[in-house]
Amino acid sequence: MGSVASALGSPAGEASGTGDRPDDVDLLRARHYDLLAVLMGRAPEPSLLDGLAALGPGDGILGRAVADLGRAAAQATAPAIEREFFELFIGVGRGELLPYASYYLTGFLNERPLARVRQDLATLGLARVEGMSEPEDHLAFLLEVMAGLAGRRFAAEGVSQAQFFARHLAPWAPRFFADLEQAKAARFYRAVGGLGRAFLEVEAEAFTMDA
Repeated sequence: MGSVASALGSPAGEASGTGDRPDDVDLLRARHYDLLAVLMGRAPEPSLLDGLAALGPGDGILGRAVADLGRAAAQATAPAIEREFFELFIGVGRGELLPYASYYLTGFLNERPLARVRQDLATLGLARVEGMSEPEDHLAFLLEVMAGLAGRRFAAEGVSQAQFFARHLAPWAPRFFADLEQAKAARFYRAVGGLGRAFLEVEAEAFTMDA
């Protein structure tokens, strides 16, 4: 599987600034989306594991999930997680889980959910970088788009954060992360699933309150 982390670009090849600076809450949200995008796009490198292992406990359901991820990172090694990533998402033939909106919503790959993602990306003026082999409804790609929207890295003209979340993540991503928590091959990634599920629950509640 080709890496889908850092796979997002404008048609010109780089994200455009909006002039609308995000506040501290949105910057934190963007960092959560970025982290989940990286972890879903490729096995983490040792430097990232060291950073995760240094995470301290936090407040509430999200803080506990972050602490769990930190403990999992401290107990893991990069080679072991690389093997785990292969078993979960690549496999011989296919991995244990398929992190695509089309598969979770229709049971097949490259179906209507992918077309809907591409329509919204076109509205936003975004495109995947050249050489990316995965379709745009891969979870890592969708999380990266949300990171860009939350961090105001590009203008959300025509598709808001809430709309993109509701259309492309809310219908299936929480279920995927719950499945990841229960996956047979998951060890380190069980904590990734817990963080992803908790974070998306917080996001969904916040978007509902803002509606």
